[in-house]
Amino acid sequence: MALAEVEYKDKLSASIYVAFPVEAMDQPELSGACLVIWTTTPWTLPANQAVAVHPDLSYVLVNADDRLFIVAEDLLTTVMTVLNISTYQILNTVLGNELKGLILQHPFYSRKVPVVLSSHVTADTGTGIVHIAPSHGDDDFRVGKENGLNLETILGDDGCYVPSTDLFAGLHVSKANDAVMQTLKEKGVLLHQSMIEHSYPHCWRHKSPLIFRATPQWFIRLDKHHLREHALEAVNQVQWIPATGFNRISAMINNSPDWCISRQRTWGVPLALFLHKDTHELHPKTEELLEKIAERVERAGIQAWFDLDPEELLGDDATRYEKSKDTLDVWLDSGVSHECVLRQRSQLRFPADLYLEGSDQHRGWFQSSLLSSLAISGQAPYNTVLTHGFVVDERGYKMSKSIGNVIEPEDVLKNYGADILRLWIASTDYPGEITFSTEILKRTADVYRRIRNTARYLLSTLNDFNPALDKVAPENLLLLDQWALHHANIIQEKLKTHYDTYAFHDIYQLVHHFCSIDMGGFYVDIMKDRQYTMQKNSLGRRSGQTAMYHLLHALVRWIAPILSFTADEIWENIPGDKAESVFITEWYTELAAFDDNLTIDQELWKDLRLIREEVNKQIEERRATQALGSSLEAHVVLYVTKDRYQTLQRFGDELRFFFITSNLSLQTWDEKPIDAIESGIDGVVVMIKAISDPKCVRCWHRRDEVGLNKEHPELCLRCVDNVLGAGE
Repeated sequence: MALAEVEYKDKLSASIYVAFPVEAMDQPELSGACLVIWTTTPWTLPANQAVAVHPDLSYVLVNADDRLFIVAEDLLTTVMTVLNISTYQILNTVLGNELKGLILQHPFYSRKVPVVLSSHVTADTGTGIVHIAPSHGDDDFRVGKENGLNLETILGDDGCYVPSTDLFAGLHVSKANDAVMQTLKEKGVLLHQSMIEHSYPHCWRHKSPLIFRATPQWFIRLDKHHLREHALEAVNQVQWIPATGFNRISAMINNSPDWCISRQRTWGVPLALFLHKDTHELHPKTEELLEKIAERVERAGIQAWFDLDPEELLGDDATRYEKSKDTLDVWLDSGVSHECVLRQRSQLRFPADLYLEGSDQHRGWFQSSLLSSLAISGQAPYNTVLTHGFVVDERGYKMSKSIGNVIEPEDVLKNYGADILRLWIASTDYPGEITFSTEILKRTADVYRRIRNTARYLLSTLNDFNPALDKVAPENLLLLDQWALHHANIIQEKLKTHYDTYAFHDIYQLVHHFCSIDMGGFYVDIMKDRQYTMQKNSLGRRSGQTAMYHLLHALVRWIAPILSFTADEIWENIPGDKAESVFITEWYTELAAFDDNLTIDQELWKDLRLIREEVNKQIEERRATQALGSSLEAHVVLYVTKDRYQTLQRFGDELRFFFITSNLSLQTWDEKPIDAIESGIDGVVVMIKAISDPKCVRCWHRRDEVGLNKEHPELCLRCVDNVLGAGE
């Protein structure tokens, strides 16, 4: 399997120390000496072809209980303790380089094995001397190639020693340790045995221990035809989100060995090749044969290869060639989707705009797609690559079915709906780990309700609104409505940037703030009085409806890529002519970006909102003490600086509607009482007084004019005008 499919977990293994006797024909001082190796894989000893030492480590020849052992000097004390030897004498010290070429006797076979040098040997554990089985380990294989050792494996595809293996023929590797250790005992070379818990390679899918076995494989050479070089150039032309993806993919390509594209599995896409039974060489007509096989697979599916009788294509050659049993690396399967999908479907284009996957795919799909595309067409298969982290639970553990901490999407859909799942995904800061829990879903559902309820309110105000007849021209909209559209246009420009850069977390925050603060906590809150109390066709009411019509058209487009089902539902209920579906629309263009000649300065709106927040804060404090029942029972007095006074005076009586209070007085700074407490805003003092005036039953404002109209003694004069007169 690929190294990317290997993970390390603790495992209990046999731990043995074995003596390799020295064949010291021309070195009498080493007569009877043994090099001591340590291993946790006794089953690999039948495949031993050499013993390795580090050229620069110091090794000692010691006399211990009348036996001569050679071990690394730094590990001598540890080894003697393990072997339960308390008295020993150092006879000589040499560098590993001086041991090169020494011939040893294999522990239980008649063959001789050489001492070779390797930098992978360390003095951290064991004896500082490593037995080399070239067919069972990456480092061992490399050392074997460098020293011309026998690389053939003695383990068959079934995990059993091949019939030619002395002593252990046919024995399965899982049962070999005991047999090997028994043989070592009988030969008198097993110095110590115990069990040890250590980190050991496991299959990342099945969680089972692995063995390494050298087998013939198929590779794509990365340095042939400068493929690695071209890949490193290509990644510079791609946008990586987050930017750290560039460093990661570059490092992966730089450090990747040649790409092994074959696997020994019973499932998958076959490597449809014919190999010589003796030499394993490809059939000389391989390209022609591949084309014929491809035609059959295209007609009858992949099973056509497995059902194929070699004689159908090879004729007399069928007796000398056999079908390959290897399958393709799945990363090659998925990596050529640019060729098999993008280039084969007219509605798609090459290169893709975006490849999207987890951060582990820099060594997987992203890399395999890049390399295969460069090899085929000389071009990267994507313009942008976005990566996300892994989903973890509330304790920070990666969600995994094998662990049992997965929240199934089907359960989320059943309990919350698809849009809340999508909204949660959009809310995450996805480049890092993504925390997922039931509590987080509940909070996401609250945000969803805020967005949905904002859309519902905007829709509810349009029940009698016909855009073709009732829409107010931008220049005639009331100031607050102009502000709302201008502000929404600012939000939309930010959202465009966020969508272009896949900053979904920022989209989530911006839309949520717009619905809960800008709309629910400000604009819609103020608008309710106008919608409920003004005459049906009054400019004020139609102006508000026009603004909310535009706001709804903008909002539904903003959320469509994320809250798709909700957006579709909203779209069906928006009045007036519109496209068949929100999903075929683009950004809303009628958010008139009013300049400062048409509306009051944006900085003033910010100032007004700050003052309003301070007023609301003080009203809430009085409500908490029962001094007020609601904001409409308050008379607000604002003492402000001269500049503010001149600006705010323009609004006249409209200020009380902005602050949602029954009465508001505007005073200059020098009129403020001596004992007045300044607010949290420089140059503003807020005074709140309770109103004892009667309450209008229609608008709920408390006004001293309620009762002046004898026909409608329960209404204020404003409501009387809206009911009987020309209206506001």
